Amino acid sequence: MRRTAVRCGSGGFGVDGAGAQRLRIAVLGPVRAWYDGPPLDVGPVRRQAVLAALALRPGTLVSHEQLLDDVWGAQPPGSGRRVLPSYVYPLRKALDTAGAGPAGSVIRSVRGGYRFVGDGVRLDTAELAERVGAAQHAKASDDPATAMDRLADALALFRGEPLAGLPGPFAQGERRRLTRLRRTLQQERLECLVRLGRSADALDDLAALAATDPYDEPLAALRIRALYGSGRQAAALGAYQDVRARLRDELGVDPGEELRRTHQAVLRRDDELLLGPAPARSPAPSRPPRRTVNELPGDTGRLIGREHELALLTAPPPPGSVAVVAVDGTAGVGKTALVVHAARALRAHHPDGCLFTDLRAHSTEQRALPPQRVLRRLLRSLGAADGEAPDDLDELTAAWRAATSSLRLLLVLDDVLSAQQIRPLLPAGPGSTVLVAGRRRLAGLDTDRRVTLEPLETGDGLSLLRHIVGSERADREPDATRELVHLCDGLPLALRIAGARLQTRPAWTLAYLVDRMAGDEHRLGELSAGDRSVEAAFRLSYDQLAPEQQRGFRTLGRSPTVEFDPLTPAAALGCAYREAEEILESLVDASLLQQPRPGRYRLHDLVRVHARRLAEAAPTEGDEGRTAALRLYLDAGRVTSDWGPDGFPTGPRPGAAPFADWQEAAGWLEAAGGELVDVVGHAVALGEVDHACWIAEALSDYFARQGRYHECRTALETALAHADRATDRRMAPALRNRMGLTDLYLGRYAEARAWFTEALHLSRHHADRYEEAGARCGLGAVELNLGRPEQVIPAVTAAVEAARRLDAHWLAAQGLVLLGTAHHVQGRYDQALTCYAAALAHAETNGRPRMISKVLTCTADVHLALGAHGRSKALYRHAADLAQQVGDVLLHAIILTRHGTAEHGEGNLNAAADLHHQALSQHRTLCPRTEPHRDRLEMDIRARLGRAYSAAGRVAEAREQFRTALALPGADAHPEERAQALAGLDACADR
Repeated sequence: MRRTAVRCGSGGFGVDGAGAQRLRIAVLGPVRAWYDGPPLDVGPVRRQAVLAALALRPGTLVSHEQLLDDVWGAQPPGSGRRVLPSYVYPLRKALDTAGAGPAGSVIRSVRGGYRFVGDGVRLDTAELAERVGAAQHAKASDDPATAMDRLADALALFRGEPLAGLPGPFAQGERRRLTRLRRTLQQERLECLVRLGRSADALDDLAALAATDPYDEPLAALRIRALYGSGRQAAALGAYQDVRARLRDELGVDPGEELRRTHQAVLRRDDELLLGPAPARSPAPSRPPRRTVNELPGDTGRLIGREHELALLTAPPPPGSVAVVAVDGTAGVGKTALVVHAARALRAHHPDGCLFTDLRAHSTEQRALPPQRVLRRLLRSLGAADGEAPDDLDELTAAWRAATSSLRLLLVLDDVLSAQQIRPLLPAGPGSTVLVAGRRRLAGLDTDRRVTLEPLETGDGLSLLRHIVGSERADREPDATRELVHLCDGLPLALRIAGARLQTRPAWTLAYLVDRMAGDEHRLGELSAGDRSVEAAFRLSYDQLAPEQQRGFRTLGRSPTVEFDPLTPAAALGCAYREAEEILESLVDASLLQQPRPGRYRLHDLVRVHARRLAEAAPTEGDEGRTAALRLYLDAGRVTSDWGPDGFPTGPRPGAAPFADWQEAAGWLEAAGGELVDVVGHAVALGEVDHACWIAEALSDYFARQGRYHECRTALETALAHADRATDRRMAPALRNRMGLTDLYLGRYAEARAWFTEALHLSRHHADRYEEAGARCGLGAVELNLGRPEQVIPAVTAAVEAARRLDAHWLAAQGLVLLGTAHHVQGRYDQALTCYAAALAHAETNGRPRMISKVLTCTADVHLALGAHGRSKALYRHAADLAQQVGDVLLHAIILTRHGTAEHGEGNLNAAADLHHQALSQHRTLCPRTEPHRDRLEMDIRARLGRAYSAAGRVAEAREQFRTALALPGADAHPEERAQALAGLDACADR
């Protein structure tokens, strides 16, 4: 059985019997899910919001409309409820046990909506209700001690803001409700402390709560009672006067009855009303007087841009336990400065002292401190004599815990290497807090909160640099200031060193320092001042890695992209995927690698420079690895291409590529985002010109299919500039053919003809029959788009014959589609259908759904023209499924609207209108900046929709569609579609 979990960060809420595997969902913090193993991937926040809206209504039918309102509110997605399955399906995949199937899923599809099946699912909100119920029962039984414990248990389930980060009205409403409940429980627990005679222990938490709502009168009354119970009657009376003045001055009201009654009770010294019956109260234990220790270092430098992290570190600790908060991050990111600022803010909560210890895990001058030595120093700080401390670690640990059992201490442990260093140092006193800072993520340490410190955002980096060098000096060179922040990539240490260099060299301009940092070979060298060096800090982290981790880190310095998954380093290292993933995760734990989202990794810019320098110091180590990494992108591009991996005449044949099918390869390329173009440039920089050309060619079809024409041109131009150096002579005409196709898609017909003509001359010169046939097809496509179908048939017929001789099925299918279209536009329908039938045979042999979809669409167009609406509908339906499968939005929208016209032809006007609206929904997802056919397609769809409305007698709606089509900014550039809209308007005027 699969193991799953939705965890909100609560420290485990309820445990089933031994061996039980129960789905658990936690929402009292960041949403998480699990069974009895690691957390499940419940996806991005919008998908989590869908889960929350269903899981928090177990057994209730949630309609599609309600779910859309819950998650999207006033801005529903353009595709309406059709978007919901794309959120529900991955949730089922993550949460359901193996083989559950639709009938056994935790999310059941019901007519009109979904129902979350709560049987066998444990929500932390249900656990919260049980614990709160137990607390209420104890209160009703006049047992404040038990009630306080149960309330503390309930509060322990909250691990941050409920439903943290989730969008939508439902999540917002639940977040407000649960936050209010949490505050109520906190107040009730403090009430129990007062009734138990422990008023002093409640004061700090009461002050923190009051700061969040200074107008909360019941809370103010409780604080006054706690002050009175601590023997501070005058302070209690003063607190009442403060609240009274605030209410009058800021709200214009007098204190309510409860607050006035509390005030009168303080004046009368009414212990029973203020503190409860005497038997419930127990005297606070007496403590021997001793001095309060404060060893916190002085603040050095201004803390900028860390408000969120500081708030997390200074949140009130959970009552009755020792809170451990860990901060990790790469070298120089500002961990020590953050924990020192946090410690100073927390001092008031720790009356028995604040201790600070540097464990020197990455010190170049002093050896790391063993725990025995640290414990002896900590004991001395609390007043123990040197001779009283034992030598044995276990005895020292026991002595430390005994000494701290009654104390509320704040302990800061800086530059920590491992959890083993920390465990003996944890104090025992309830209410104590330990702040841990180190480069490594200490997975073996149980913590209440973890904060991974990232480099500063650009705005905060600018603020820090302006603070160091002076705002006047920085503002004189705003561009250079911003570039310097960029070169330091937001790393505070780098910014402080750069600022210090400018401070000590007043003659330097910021632009001068930027010029000195140009190029990786100079960048780190300039970030050194005195005994501080960014590269030295990175080197200390690197030196502590195991040999296989060091090799993995050097390999990342050669990565062709900034962001990557384990597949690329696995290829470069020649190891299994899981082994590469383990190395990457260990580098994340060492804070040398960032993980922006699950399964994706990246190096900080300066860390990447350091990794590259280390890789360059071992030049023979990575030759095979770099070629293997480039081969991965080549294989992915060819596998996902419409031509298929066997459709490329030259270059490496498909090897053991780690992709099950073209969809998986396309998904891997999609995750690389906008960095794919950089892979081509990276290959050129490495001198791998053949790979640069092959990759650019392979990716061109992928880019064009997604409408990413600019990236397509950039990749091809980068490779084409070096194609003459390639050993594969086919690349010179091949890349020109691909450039011609790209310009053809963009409607740049003159430029496309020039590329195809160049490719034709080069391919003839090199006797390259494949690229010659491709160039002829390209020239035929240009003529067809220019409205000269009669010029297409001779040239393309020869190209098809050559493609057939070469078994180039994609090229043959493409040529036959061009021939069929030429026959179709000239009214020769039988010849067109013959060409399309032959094209379909080649497309099916090639097996790529996009080409099959295009052929079926063209065939359906002929049947539509012949009035065979039933036949055309079946073909359009099949073609639409294939286009949707490959994610070709443009083709899918075209097919849907033509299918609508076929339904119109059979008199199914409602079905026709629905299909046209589906086409418009697809059309809206096309990028107006990159898709040149967007306006023309919209005009065509709206004209077809208008005709359907008109035929149905919905004249006003038809007129609106025609007018909208004519009002589009590019309407005049499309005379055929404009004429259709005008004709539709004229027809409406006659009715």
